[in-house]
Amino acid sequence: MTQSKGPAIIIGYGPGVSGAVAEAFAKEGYPLALIARDTTKLDAAVTAFRASGIAARGFAADAGHATALTTALDAARDALGDAEVLVYNAALWRPGPVLATTPESFDADFQLCVTGALVAARALAPAMIAAGRGTLLFTGGGLALYPSPQAPSLSVGKAGIRALALMLAAELAPSGIRVGTVTIAGEVAAGTPFAPEKIADAFLALHRSPPDPATAEVVFRG
Repeated sequence: MTQSKGPAIIIGYGPGVSGAVAEAFAKEGYPLALIARDTTKLDAAVTAFRASGIAARGFAADAGHATALTTALDAARDALGDAEVLVYNAALWRPGPVLATTPESFDADFQLCVTGALVAARALAPAMIAAGRGTLLFTGGGLALYPSPQAPSLSVGKAGIRALALMLAAELAPSGIRVGTVTIAGEVAAGTPFAPEKIADAFLALHRSPPDPATAEVVFRG
């Protein structure tokens, strides 16, 4: 008997990379749980997916607030069952320079870029471990490798999400959980080598590959 698939949870859903990733996993037969702050766009996306015959639910939450994110993840589990895939895409670009960045904004951006990813992993990994399968994927960026003073908090955030993903990959591989990050080393734009659907293919390839810390990062160069 074919085992039914648990949902793919997309945190920080929106047009662009996360939208293309959601479509890619939907084509693989995964129900979708979309989490974002903008309820209007969220509702529109859910309506569009359902019109295409895809099971989708939307849950409003700010990924930078742990309590709100945990509540949304609990609601997604109650509605669709234990997650089989997580894609954490939440991030915010805030211009520099470095010394113009306030501690308050720096902390808030880190909460969104990195702490929210840890909150999600802690919420979802136990059920994946119990099932002996599951995937945690994180949207990385070239700023992790080439930090810019014009994007100080995002540079630190992408370095943090990269480190978190690689540590989780090592920790969870023995439990059969695939963890990976796609480090997007370029500007995402339709009709280019960095088109969202091309990047989504890299996420899907990571998901399909066996758990291995040595291959947890894909540096996407177009």
